[in-house]
This record gives sequence, structure tokens and C-alpha cells, in this order.
Amino acid sequence: MDALPINEIMKINHRSINRGISHKCGHDGHMAILCGVAAELSKSKPTHGTVILLFQPAEETGFGAVKVISRLEYKPDLCYALHNLPGFSLGQVITRNGSFAGASKGMIITLTGKSSHAAQPLEGISPAPAVASLISYFNRISKLTEGIMATLIHADIGEIAFGTSPGNALLMVTLRAPTTPEMNELSQRTVQQIKNTAETEKLQYKIDWTEEFPATINAELPNSIIRRTAEQLGFKTTTPEKPFPWSEDFGHFTEKYPGALFGLGAGLHTPPLHSPDYDFPDELIPTGVEVFKGIIERSLKL
Repeated sequence: MDALPINEIMKINHRSINRGISHKCGHDGHMAILCGVAAELSKSKPTHGTVILLFQPAEETGFGAVKVISRLEYKPDLCYALHNLPGFSLGQVITRNGSFAGASKGMIITLTGKSSHAAQPLEGISPAPAVASLISYFNRISKLTEGIMATLIHADIGEIAFGTSPGNALLMVTLRAPTTPEMNELSQRTVQQIKNTAETEKLQYKIDWTEEFPATINAELPNSIIRRTAEQLGFKTTTPEKPFPWSEDFGHFTEKYPGALFGLGAGLHTPPLHSPDYDFPDELIPTGVEVFKGIIERSLKL
């Protein structure tokens, strides 16, 4: 489930057989945990209520949750998800009421001017000054307010031709904010900045949005169930002071249903997610199964 375009560099028995593609976020491990939960439930089926196990694909792009929700035949009373988190003690349960993970959006900006001979740049309309101005704006945004980020991930301007002054440019930016309202405000402000810059430089502009993740907002009841379950089972728990800056498409679920996302510590010295030397710690599988099983049992008693 959900491999990434990252080349496998580790010499492990389960290393990827596909060049340039490997599991570097732990979704394979998360699915193994869910298989374990299914096995446990098959041995001891709930006497009442319905438990739905979602083996959801396409988490990395944000489209998976939307598609799954559109096809759900039930309206869940409560929903839960987990993600392994390097940098925390192995097996530690990380909970947080309210915003657990921030909102994010992919922004594709197309700027169109007019190319010209490189010896006569004033005969054209180059997007280069606008690109420089917007990059400066993105860097400035990320320094103004903690948790608000505009990260330039790709830039392309003109053609590889030393005799031609560029007439077009493409910028790709990821916007991030701790909450969905803050994301909406950041989006509007950034769109206005692009509009003003394009008008100043006499450029046409186009903005496309992709990979949109709302903030994952943990409801009080399911979050408390996770924490009480972990403590009852004897697992250490912790509550971060601030939301995590990355995003989870589970936020689409928490927008519609009471739910909560929790983290499982993957080890203090485990390489970070999405790095080429990351590898999901299999020791977490029994922990995840036990916590989920306890959450289910406690939830069905409500």
C-alpha cells in the first residue's frame, strides 16, 4: 500500500524489487497491523455493533480518503487511524486533542509572458522578475508565523536556449497551516499575491490546486478512548504541545465523523519518514494490533 518514488538503498531481505519505488512511510506496516486486527476480530467477533476495517489506498496524494468516504455504506459513529512516528520511543502512543496534523495543499502556478531574443529582452515579457518576487514571498511567509509554510518544491522557467529570453514559467508550491481556517486564509493571501505580482509584471497567470489535505482534528471522545486504552494496556503516552506540520488524508474523515488519529513511536533513532534509509519497525505490529483491539472493545461499550 502506498509506496513512494524513493530508491531503496537498504540491504534488507524485503527490499523493493522495483527500482525507484519503495515503502518509506510505513503504510505497508500499517496494513499489516490492520490484518492483525482482522485476525483477532475473527477469533472473537463483537456481540453487537459493526466494525469496519478500511484498507485505504492513495493516502500520499489525498485522494484515497475522499474515494473511500464516497463509497461507504455506513455512517461511522467513531473512526480511528494510526501512523508510526520516528523520533518517539518505540511503542509510545502519541495523542492530541484538537488539531493533530496540519492542513496542506499543492499549488501549481503558471505564468505566461512573451519570449524574445536574449539580446533584446525588453522586446518580450519575461516572468523572471515575478518568479524571483514570488520565491522571496514564499520564503518570507514561512518565517512570519510558526506552523504557516509555503515551500517551493519545483520551478521551471523558459527553455534551455541561451539565445532566448523566457516567456513562461511554472512554480509548484506546498502550502501548510495548523488548521483548515488558517489554510483558507493562507490560500487567499497567496492567490492575491500572485495576482498582484502578475499584474505588475504584465503576465497572465493560472493557478491549479492538487493534493488537498484538511487538518486532522481529533474529537475529544475518541481521543480520550485512545489515551485511556493505551494507559490501561501499559503503554507510555505523550501529548505534543503543537500539531504536527505534515498532513494526513484522515482529515477528510474527521471533517465528517467524530474521529481521532494517534501516533505509534517508531524509535528515537529511526530515520525520518520519506527518507531512503527508513524501514518500518516490525516490532510495532503487535503493539498496533493490541491498541486497536482495545479501542474497538472500549468504543463498542459506549
